[in-house]
This record gives sequence, C-alpha cells and structure tokens, in this order.
Amino acid sequence: MRTTVHIQNLKCGGCENTIINRLSEVKNISEAEVNQDDETVSFDYHTKHDFESVKHVLSGIGYPIVGADNELKTKAQSYISCAIGRIKK
Repeated sequence: MRTTVHIQNLKCGGCENTIINRLSEVKNISEAEVNQDDETVSFDYHTKHDFESVKHVLSGIGYPIVGADNELKTKAQSYISCAIGRIKK
C-alpha cells in the first residue's frame, strides 16, 4: 500500500535527507519520498504495524505527523536531524 502523510517541522533538504535515510532503514518500508513544498512524506508499506513504525520513526527524529504532539523537545530534535542531514548529503 502507498500512503502520503503531512508532517511538521520540515525545513529544508537536510531534513529531507535525514527522513529518507531513516525510513530506508525501516523494515517493509520502500519508495520513501519527501515533498518539501507540501510538507509530506510518501512511502509504500505492508501492514498497519509498518505504518505505525514510520510514525514512530518520524516523531523520534523530530518530524511528527500533523495532528500529533509537537513539543519543544520534538522541534529541537528536528533541528538536530536537519543538521545531520546537511552533513551527510
């Protein structure tokens, strides 16, 4: 199945790079794409558990799905993830 989710805290190509790299490590997730203009992430998954895993990973690196809590700690994590993504380009 393919889905697209709107995420929070997406700022630049560094963020995009981090998201793509981290989702490529998630079992049963493929074809991950980030659209900075729409602030969305699209990906293929197999089960609801796979989808929940992606939500957990995105939140953990600072990019929670719209509607989820976006605390100061999460926003700060997004800046760290962004910087890492810029370095690893």
